[in-house]
Formats: sequence, structure tokens, C-alpha cells
Amino acid sequence: MKLHSCSWRAISLLLIVTIIWFGTLDYRKLVKPDEGRYAEIAREMAVTGDWVTPRLNALKYFEKPPLQYWATATAYTLFGEHQWTARLWSALTGFAGLFWIGFVGIRLFGREAGQYAALLLLGSMLYSMIGHINTLDMGLTFFLTVGISSLLLGQQVSAAPHTRRNWMWLAWIALGLAVLSKGLIGLVLPGAALVVYAVLQRDWGLWKRLHLVTGLLLFLLVTVPWFILVMKANPEFFQRFFIYEHYTRFTTKELGRYEPWYYFIPIVLAGILPWTLLMFDTVLRTWKGSGDGKKFNAARFLLIWIAFVYLFFSVSGSKLPSYVLPIFPALALLMGKQLAEMNTRRIFWLTAPMIAVALVLFGLAPYMARLADTPLKQEMHGNYANWIMVAALIWLLGIVTTLVMLRRDRKSTAIWVLALSSFLAAQIMLCGHNTVARGRSSYHIAEAIRAYVTPDIPFYSVAGYEQTLPFYLKRTFTLVAYQDEMGFGIKQEPARWIPDIASFAQVWRDQPAALAIMPQDIYPQLQQQGLPMKIIFADTQYIVVSKP
Repeated sequence: MKLHSCSWRAISLLLIVTIIWFGTLDYRKLVKPDEGRYAEIAREMAVTGDWVTPRLNALKYFEKPPLQYWATATAYTLFGEHQWTARLWSALTGFAGLFWIGFVGIRLFGREAGQYAALLLLGSMLYSMIGHINTLDMGLTFFLTVGISSLLLGQQVSAAPHTRRNWMWLAWIALGLAVLSKGLIGLVLPGAALVVYAVLQRDWGLWKRLHLVTGLLLFLLVTVPWFILVMKANPEFFQRFFIYEHYTRFTTKELGRYEPWYYFIPIVLAGILPWTLLMFDTVLRTWKGSGDGKKFNAARFLLIWIAFVYLFFSVSGSKLPSYVLPIFPALALLMGKQLAEMNTRRIFWLTAPMIAVALVLFGLAPYMARLADTPLKQEMHGNYANWIMVAALIWLLGIVTTLVMLRRDRKSTAIWVLALSSFLAAQIMLCGHNTVARGRSSYHIAEAIRAYVTPDIPFYSVAGYEQTLPFYLKRTFTLVAYQDEMGFGIKQEPARWIPDIASFAQVWRDQPAALAIMPQDIYPQLQQQGLPMKIIFADTQYIVVSKP
């Protein structure tokens, strides 16, 4: 039997998306802080064979649970320590999220809505970019999405009782994996959203349908073993992980990530491009049209989920752009449902203003170099501007083609074109960032000094820690006069660091051979103390010296 031409087209487009999605993972250098940090923790886990206690620069590091470290260490073991294996878990969970959201959309709202939901998520700028960055938020988003959408499927009254039970069991397992991805937030967010939903909908019978006893047992089966093992090996883990990393970082500004309450507004507006106007239209129409009926209302729950997650992180004392990523799959589901019910004329007018956004992006790109404060940065930003201009042109072409398709009443083709052009534009901008990565990556330092680095020669990191350098050199450093996020690990194992420059000077003089990296302004201080040093590398940020 021959496949229909539409099927061949869908398969071809899927193949193109797959190649682009995974084919770009190794193009860019890892950048600090997150990509270097999470690549290195997994590398040390694979090297030491200790899969219980996470370590950064050989120091205990209890900021996050180990699921992504395990996955990345496994990728290193199977395929080697590369940039693409460091990013593989984010890419796999992000890619799987596209299929999952399409499947859920079909089950909840119909085939057309599900297909659109997957395309909308693919074309969302923030989602497709975070799927190619080594950070923990895509893995968390995937398991949270599986958890809350399995809950929705488990509440469908048309399904058989055992089917609803199985969906709820999957929801509990997924939430357990979310906790192992990034902590208690994997349970707190869905639980709180469910409470808000039950109160607003007055759906108290919902709690009887959650399979709480068996579900909690599955949740504990997934999460508890590692927590028991890590607390047995590290009695100090409980206070650090459960108190400091959850309560303190949420309620205080201690981590230096404080941003105003409106911080996420531009991130959501830009991150959901090119569907920004569709998002507003969908949220307003869904809220007005989803309040009736006594049965479980999936659309209303998704709205509550979106609002709660957004507000939760908005009031937090610690903010990063990727924190709101979990709302994007839910938005895609609702927008896919809305799009399936919408005529092409309305879609046209919700899409047409994106031409102006693409033109502004294209027009402002050449002025990026003016933001730089050094000749090197001006050159890098100028090169990056070329990538942005290409991305803007491709996106503009996609928008214009989409409008033409909508005028011809070819809605499905139009959404495919806009989603693919937006995805391609996002990937071009992300790949182009490699032109400015030199300022946030130490790959060039590693290449310049690799011949000097051997396992038997001690390497000191003075008054700083370049997050990506340990991964590229495949070794750890001895910190000097620097703690930052490794302060907790240093407190547990103080012998692994040198507290001040004076102590370092004595250690340096006693070493027959040694290496040290330091910020530019530290080198003159060491010179004044008469330390024997030979510069083997220098740029505008760092100097690397050897003991002559």
C-alpha cells in the first residue's frame, strides 16, 4: 500500500525537523554558567563512579537532584564526553515533549488540535532554544507536562476505570521524575495548581479520583531511594537541599538572581513568538468559554496551571528566563484547540503583525555592535548581527508565505510553514551565538594550554572559577580565595581549597611544577609578591601561568 502524498510530506518534514533539532547540538561551545556546570558535574560522576553524591570541581554540590546528571553521565559513557552529549538530555526531553503534547492534544481536543499543538510548541522561540541548551529546565518541563497531562487524561469520564487508573499512575511516576529533575518544585507546582482548581471549580470529588494511596507509593518508589542513599552518605544533605535550596532561594535575594515582578512579561511575550497574539486570544476565549459544566474541565485546569506557575516564579526572589518554560506546553495545548476551531481570516489578522516584529529584528540587528565596550566585543557582536539578520529574513519569508496560504484558505499548510520557519530562525540565532561565545566560554583557553596540562601537575584557580574550563580540560582545580556556589562543599571538605592569596603564595613556591588561572587584575598582585610565574596564555579576561 502506497502512502498518501500528505503522509510522505509529513514524514519528510519530520525528518528535516529531527535533523535540525539534533544536528546542531555540537555546533556551539558550552557557555557559563549552567552549561559548563551541569556538563562538569555529570563528567565527574562518570569518572569517579559515584552516582549518589553530585560533585562540582570535586566538591559536594547539592543544589539539584541527580536525574539529568545520571542521563548525561550515561551519554558520556556510551558516546564520549562531547558538547552534544552534554546537551543530549535537554534535546531528547524537548523533542519528546513535542510528540507528547501532540498525542495529548489529540486525546483531549481532537486530531487537528493535537497536530497544531505540537507545531505551535515547535515554533515557540523559547521552547526550541532551551531544548538545545544544557540546563535542567527542559527535563523538568517534560516530566511536569507528562504529569499534569496524564492527570487530565485520567479524569476523562469516557475512559474505562482501569485506563483512568493507569493514567493517574503515570502522572505520579512523572511527578517523581520531575522531583528528581529539579527538586520539590516537581510536586509543589502541580499540587498547588490542583488545589486552586478544586477550590475555583468546587470539584471536591477530584481528590477521590487521584488514586492517592497507590499513586503516592509509586511516587515514593521513584524518589525515595536516592534521597535515602545520599542522606546516608552525606548527613548534611537534608539541611542544604530541603531548607536552603528550596525555602531560602525562593524567599530571599541571596543568590543574586532577584528581578522585578514584571521580569517574565517580556520573556513570555518574546518566547511564545510568533504566536503571541494567538496566546492572548486563546487565554481570553478559553477562560470565558470553559467555566460551565460539573465534569472535570481540562481547559480550565490548563489555564490555572499557566497562571499559577507564572505567578509562583514572579514572586520568587530568584528568577531566570527558563523558569517559566513549564507554561509553554500548556499554552500550546490550548492554542492548538483554539486554532482548530478558528477560521483562516482570524488567524490571518493574528499573524500579520508579526511582519513588523521580524522587520524590527532585522533593522536593529546591525546596531548590536554599539552595545559592546571593547573592540573584540564589537567584532563579535557585529558577526552575530549577521546571523540575526539571516534568521529575521527567513522568519519574515515564513510569515509572508503563511499569510498567502491563509488567504488561499490552506490553514494546515500555513501553520506548518510558520512553525518551521520560526523553528529554523530560532536555531540560526542560537547557532550564531557561537560568534560571541568566546566571552562566555573557555574552549579557546583549553586549546591553548592543553599541552601544559597533565594529571600529575596541580592546577589552581585563583580568585575565580571558569565554569566551562574543567569540562574542556577534563580535570578539576584547587580553588584559591574563592567560594561562591561551592562554599557549602568547601565547608564540608576545607582541605580541598586554599583560603587566601598569602597561603597560595607559599604553596606555589613549594611546588616543583604547577599551573594557575586567574583574572587579569590578580596577576599584578602575585607579581608584587615575587612569585615565579611564566605566562602561557592571556586574553582580556584571564591569565594562565606555569611554575618556571
